[in-house]
Amino acid sequence: MTEATALAPDAEAPALTAASYKSDYKPIWCPGCGDYTVLNAVLKAMAQTGRPPHEIAVVSGIGCSSRIPAYTSCYGFHGVHGRSLAAATGLKVARPDLTVLVASGDGDGYSIGGNHFLHACRRNVDMTYMVMDNHVYGMTKGQPSPTTEPDWDSKLSPGGTGLRVFHPLVVALASGANFVARAFAGDQNGTADILAQAMAHPGFSFVEILSPCVTFRPEQRGWKDVVRPAPVKPTSNPEQAARRLMTDDGINIGVLYLGNRPAFALPERRASQTPQDLEAEFAL
Repeated sequence: MTEATALAPDAEAPALTAASYKSDYKPIWCPGCGDYTVLNAVLKAMAQTGRPPHEIAVVSGIGCSSRIPAYTSCYGFHGVHGRSLAAATGLKVARPDLTVLVASGDGDGYSIGGNHFLHACRRNVDMTYMVMDNHVYGMTKGQPSPTTEPDWDSKLSPGGTGLRVFHPLVVALASGANFVARAFAGDQNGTADILAQAMAHPGFSFVEILSPCVTFRPEQRGWKDVVRPAPVKPTSNPEQAARRLMTDDGINIGVLYLGNRPAFALPERRASQTPQDLEAEFAL
């Protein structure tokens, strides 16, 4: 658990930069991992929000991507495998004043966490979910993930899995996400801008970030030569967005859908009992 220190009421707030959100822990990933750049983009996006570190919370699950909370000076929670969205949803509903950012990977988010992904989109709680997708389980030494190509040959899946690739953007849109975008780790400033837009947009925002795993998928170094800006402007029409995403080849970068569905909000209720009333029920 990382905790930010609030400024004294009478202290003059310093100018916020990316460094304002960086913790003292040294990031540890494989050399060349795209997650290093994603981390820098996250810090820049936080600075763009203008909110101090103690007003932002970063939640994660398990995997290479899930180290992110420890590398920020914001409040952080490192949860269990696949359950980051469940923890983040509870946090945001209980503390709607916080900006909540969730960090995940394609294994953590789309496999064991797939059911939480569907319902987080459906609930449309105001938070941002970024998934660093490298089409492989890097932490478990090259195991195929839900987004791995069916013919990708490896020691753990000789000849490939033969399974259809999971399409997260289509699933997010169909399930009710209010903001759908894709970014590329190699474009640090562009990724920061997309994340800042996602955090500012009301409702559940989903950002897929193509983040190469050069250790187990060295061919992904070539992504930098093929990714391109989306040829169309963002749309608020879900039918139009669905047609675009169903024909998307997975390398278009940018904001693809801007929904206008109202974010989830709990109705205001007054408690019918006090803590003392509840304690009295258990008194011996």
